[in-house]
Amino acid sequence: MKNPLPGEAPDYRFSLANERTFLAWIRTALGFLAAGVGLDQLAPAFATPLVRESLSLLLCLFAGMLALYGYLRWLGNEKAMRLKQDMPYTGVLKLISVVMALVALAVMVMMFYAG
Repeated sequence: MKNPLPGEAPDYRFSLANERTFLAWIRTALGFLAAGVGLDQLAPAFATPLVRESLSLLLCLFAGMLALYGYLRWLGNEKAMRLKQDMPYTGVLKLISVVMALVALAVMVMMFYAG
């Protein structure tokens, strides 16, 4: 089957490495999704329902955005390899770090107030 992407096929090792990176983005998204579902379902007394459900919803939405971004990043890297261009830079790593720090802070605050 012919690949619809432009350019010539890169060395298969680079394509496989790009796929592993994509799967790492998906694993990260699944982790945030599990945290959102777990917070909502397994910690009913953790905070007020509004706060808990809002944080859970934000985590789940962030997980969906990460999954979509992972695909778009894979596609951009694949195109760059095929066209022999530089790989695109990502600033999302800072965003993930900030979100994770904010989630940790929110959980600590909820634990403090939950008793």
